[in-house]
Amino acid sequence: MILYTDTIALKTIIRKEVTRILRIWTQTLLPPLITQTLYFLIFGKFIGAQIAPIGGVTYMSFIVPGLVMMGVIGSSYGNVVSSFFGAKFQRSIEEILVSPTPNWVILAGYVMGGVVRGTVVGLLVFGVSCFFTHPVIYNIWAVLFFMTVTAVLFSLGAFINGIFARNFDEVAFFQNFILTPLMYLGGVFYSIHSLPAFWQKASLFNPLVYMINGFRYGFYGFSDVHLAVCAAILVVLTVALTALSLWLLKKGIGIKN
Repeated sequence: MILYTDTIALKTIIRKEVTRILRIWTQTLLPPLITQTLYFLIFGKFIGAQIAPIGGVTYMSFIVPGLVMMGVIGSSYGNVVSSFFGAKFQRSIEEILVSPTPNWVILAGYVMGGVVRGTVVGLLVFGVSCFFTHPVIYNIWAVLFFMTVTAVLFSLGAFINGIFARNFDEVAFFQNFILTPLMYLGGVFYSIHSLPAFWQKASLFNPLVYMINGFRYGFYGFSDVHLAVCAAILVVLTVALTALSLWLLKKGIGIKN
């Protein structure tokens, strides 16, 4: 049963997160927009003009879903990990923990903040892509599903990172040395079918392959991996990370000790 006080607490956390995003928009919204614009210019326009169409679409159009998804992933992840770890570092998170606010409300508030930032950045990047090409949407429901669930998934991952991180170096380590390589190797700039057989199979261990390909299906109706497999993996990972996050909050690991 959801209490009225729980909804107030949830709205308060979400409002705090959204206010933070808008207040420092030059740090939360502008940098990923500039970065993705450079990708469109360098990879799409300059290099892409020399690459043959993939799946019947131009290379510029092919990379649009991947670049939008990169913006969603990086922004949703960055928002939650910086906000939650900042609250933990300043010990303001303890004020929430000692209150009667349920753990699921705390988690949902931070995750929804990450989803808002990821979605806004994704829409902005998509808007920029319209200046370079004319992307089409084959299945709007697939687009919305994969964008939303991916934002939720990486917000959860960021929350877990924020729990375990002991300093800002550990916050940056995962994002720089694990998340960034996974994005570049996730099929943003190429089809995994163009890789040698060994690397095609190795790519299937990268969860971002399923997110990007499922999202690309929503635009053009084709994917390197079956759509049902992409959706199933995202749902399983989301449920697993949600359960882990709630368990960590309940035990107070990384927060109370």
